[in-house]
Amino acid sequence: MLIVTSIIAAILAGILIKLSLAVIKLRRKNRVALGDGGFEDLERAIRAQGNFAEYAPIGIILLACLELNGAPWWLVAIPGCTLIIGRIFHAIGINEPPPNFAKRVSGMKFTLNTLIALIVLNLVWSIYIWLY
Repeated sequence: MLIVTSIIAAILAGILIKLSLAVIKLRRKNRVALGDGGFEDLERAIRAQGNFAEYAPIGIILLACLELNGAPWWLVAIPGCTLIIGRIFHAIGINEPPPNFAKRVSGMKFTLNTLIALIVLNLVWSIYIWLY
């Protein structure tokens, strides 16, 4: 069962919905059906949503693989929480006018380091269970 991954995925889906609603709100406000119409706030919202949608799925997949292979719950929960933190920091950083590069960079560091950790954890755990 994927209990921990399900919780992390549900939280990430909630964040994606929030980011999507922000894009919809700005599209309606600025009367833009496609693209950003030259509105900087809409461009930032679109990129926050897009960047989130680019990175969150692979994190969820790696978490699910780890959990399905029998890793302890905490070994799934810790990187899951850091992935959530990274995605939130990045979204806040990119959406603040002007963009808060410190939060944006911190968010990407959290995200990329979490993905790297999940790659290593999956490889090490897979080898461990294969050999023992």
